[in-house]
Amino acid sequence: MRWLALRAGWKDVAAPKPYPREFRDDVVRVARDREAGVTVEQIAKDFGVHPMTLFTWLRQANVVAGATPGTSSSGSAELREARKRIRLLEQENEVLRRAAAYLSARDSRSCGEPQSSRSSEFVDG
Repeated sequence: MRWLALRAGWKDVAAPKPYPREFRDDVVRVARDREAGVTVEQIAKDFGVHPMTLFTWLRQANVVAGATPGTSSSGSAELREARKRIRLLEQENEVLRRAAAYLSARDSRSCGEPQSSRSSEFVDG
């Protein structure tokens, strides 16, 4: 796998798979219920995770439990989807604005020209 990172560049390196939910919940429970003198770093080392990963899990668990203000992962997913939808709607709005400007400019240019016989057929029709 290391050769892939060196050969193809970082964009082609597969991201590590996330830890299973049950595993994360168990590690967080152990970290919360730890005895005095036991550090989070020791627990992280015992379970084979990076200490910052465990700190992140603890912070997320506190947010989900309501002990700390913040956005839960489900709230983050909803927010991400809403922002994606807003971005799409803004792009669609910009396309419609440009189309309206183009059509308006085209109509104002042809305003001084006589109408062709074909277009007058539809008007007189």
